[in-house]
Amino acid sequence: MRGSKEWLTVRACLQDVCSHQIAERRTHRNKVKIGLGVEPNQEPGMHQPTPFFREAGAGPGVVCTHANASSSAQWRGLLDRLAPNFHVLAPDSYDAGKSPPWPSDRVISLGDEVALIEPVLTRAGSPLALVGHSYGAAVALIAAQANPGRVRAMALFEPTLFALLDAQTPAPNEADGIRETAAQASLALDAGKPGAAAEHFIDYWMGAGAWQQTPEARKPAIATSVTNVRRWAHALFTEPTPLAAFRALDIPVLYMVGKRSTASAHGVARLLASALPRVELVEFEHLGHMGPVTHPEQVNEVIQQFLERT
Repeated sequence: MRGSKEWLTVRACLQDVCSHQIAERRTHRNKVKIGLGVEPNQEPGMHQPTPFFREAGAGPGVVCTHANASSSAQWRGLLDRLAPNFHVLAPDSYDAGKSPPWPSDRVISLGDEVALIEPVLTRAGSPLALVGHSYGAAVALIAAQANPGRVRAMALFEPTLFALLDAQTPAPNEADGIRETAAQASLALDAGKPGAAAEHFIDYWMGAGAWQQTPEARKPAIATSVTNVRRWAHALFTEPTPLAAFRALDIPVLYMVGKRSTASAHGVARLLASALPRVELVEFEHLGHMGPVTHPEQVNEVIQQFLERT
C-alpha cells in the first residue's frame, strides 16, 4: 500500500499536469518566450504543421521533449534551472499542449514526431543537448540517431522504445504489461468510456488507484489526451530502428530510471544501457516512471549537473 504522503504527491502532480493541459500559460515568470517554429520540409500532399514551444535563456542549446498525456509545461522547472546558462526550448508534441493535431490518415511514427519539432531543433543550434521523458525520450533518441552530428549529449528518463523488447524476444516479454494496458484502454475507448481508458493508462504508469485519487475536475483533460493511446502504442511498438543503431551514438548519455517503475521501462533500460557506448546510469531509489513529474526538483537537479559538466 502507498502511504498517504505519496498519494498526496501523486494527486498533486496529476492536478498540476492537467491544469497545464486545460489552460497553458502564456508566460513563465516573465522569462519564457513562446513561439511557433519555421516550417520544415512538407510531406507530399500534406501541409507540415509547426509546433508550439517554450523558450528561455541563452547559451548552448537544450531541447526538452515531454511524456505522453503531458505537455512542454512539465519542463517549466527545468527551464528555470537551465536558463541562466543555456538556451532551452521545450516543444509540445502532436495533440499535446498547444501543438496541432496529427493531420494525416497515415499512422504516425516517432520519425513524424521528430519532423514536427525539427524547427525547434534548428532554432536550438548545433551542437545541442536533448532531454526527454518516456515517449519524449524515445523521440529524442530517434532524433539523435537521425542526425548524430548535431547532438552533444542526451539526458533521458526511461525512454519507452518497446519495439526493442519485441525485437529481442517475441511476446510474451517485458512489454506485455504496457501492451495489455494499451489494448484495454483501446477497448474502453471503443466502448465510449474515455475515463476507463485513462484509468488503465494512469494506473499502469503511476500505480493501482492513482486514477481514483485524481481530482474529478482534472480527469476530463487526461481522458481527452489518452484518446491517442493507440497512436502512441503503434509508434513505440513498430519503431524500426534496431538496437545496434544506438551503439553508434558516441555521445554522453545520462540514462535515468526509477526503481519503482514498470517491467517494460526497466526492460528497455536494460537493452539501451548495454548498447549506448558512453552511458551513465542513474537509478532513483524511490521514484517510478513519472519521476520527472512527481519529483521534478530531484530529477531536474541531476539533469542540470549532467549538462553543466558535459
